[in-house]
Amino acid sequence: MEDLNLETVKCEIVEDHIAIVKLDNPPVNAHSMQMLDDLTLTMDRLSDIDEVRAVILTGEGKVFCAGADIKGRAGAKPQKGAHWQSSRKAREAYHSIRECTKPVIGALNGAALGGGQAMAASCDILIASEKACLGLPEIDVGLLGGQRHAMRLFSHSRLRTMALTGQRIYGPELYRTGVVEECTTPEGLMDAAMKMARTLASKSPLAMTMAKASLNAIEEMSLRDGYRYEQNLTGQLSKSADSKEAMLAFAEKRAPVFTGK
Repeated sequence: MEDLNLETVKCEIVEDHIAIVKLDNPPVNAHSMQMLDDLTLTMDRLSDIDEVRAVILTGEGKVFCAGADIKGRAGAKPQKGAHWQSSRKAREAYHSIRECTKPVIGALNGAALGGGQAMAASCDILIASEKACLGLPEIDVGLLGGQRHAMRLFSHSRLRTMALTGQRIYGPELYRTGVVEECTTPEGLMDAAMKMARTLASKSPLAMTMAKASLNAIEEMSLRDGYRYEQNLTGQLSKSADSKEAMLAFAEKRAPVFTGK
């Protein structure tokens, strides 16, 4: 297996068809042009590696991702084109998570702020440490951003409170309100993420890829159009070897053996 580690994003394929991706841009995994590029490339690579069936995305150290590098921006002379370049790279990084053909579990080990929250919102499933938090601090540092991604996670009033006050929401409250699937101790976070990843990786990789693509596509569709889209994909999936194996294994009361075809 080729080395998947990059300068600011580390990637390891472990047992049970699981890839662990770590943001590694000290001290707080803030956005840099390099990290945004590295994350996009990592997710695109994982889409093409058949051995991988589930991905865990987390942060190295005590922070998931602090978003924009405010200290780096403060007092810096604006460069022509820099805003557009940075904005484009950020969008592509977030969408590389959402569009990865494998399900992505966000294991929130610490603060996920601004662009870091957008990364979290781009994951398929979220699990949080008690010390993790989501927030939109831009209002306090002269910026905007991350609100549209946060709309996928929070109610109208909660989102506006966060965006207009900079309020941070911590792991226990994220779990209470259904934003994350589980809230663990810091020590138990990766065990919980691995348990979920094993469950996802045990499914048909073909069905999983199609199910995620369907969820992404129907998010902006009407009820009628969305359900028709699902029905059409179901018709395609039912012709696959994995679908036939799943039904046969169910009837025979045994574990299925999937080939991804």
